Amino acid sequence: MQGSAGPSRGVKFLGSYQHSIDEKGRVSLPAPFRREAADRRFVLAQPYPPALALYPEVEWAEVEGRLADMLAKGAEERLYVLGILANAVEVTPDAQGRILIPSKLKEAAGLGNTVLLVGAITKVELWSPESFEKTVTGRPSELAQFTTQLFR
Repeated sequence: MQGSAGPSRGVKFLGSYQHSIDEKGRVSLPAPFRREAADRRFVLAQPYPPALALYPEVEWAEVEGRLADMLAKGAEERLYVLGILANAVEVTPDAQGRILIPSKLKEAAGLGNTVLLVGAITKVELWSPESFEKTVTGRPSELAQFTTQLFR
């Protein structure tokens, strides 16, 4: 639906937090993100490299519907969707609020021992701090054009 800008089911992730990835490949979700998604499962995927995207189950259901529609469109669309889904994984936070980042996704995102978790309203993006700095923070004048469109 065009013009719909809010989270569909009340999930709202805001802010950014830098956390370490432990030796087992786990990262703790920040407390505000855990509160927003308490007792939920997530899907971790890489729809926009280099970042990973962590979708709460309820938000993923909507994405999944759009992916299913795209699978039926044509050969190119099908291959695109299969590429995304082949690397997507379901993750559930453990009792300490940690999720496992599979090594394949960790490598694809260029994550070292540290990850920047960025709230993107309905999902959480996981970035290498260096990639985020270079890609987003390093381009303020180019991105300033969007300020007046969003904040009136």
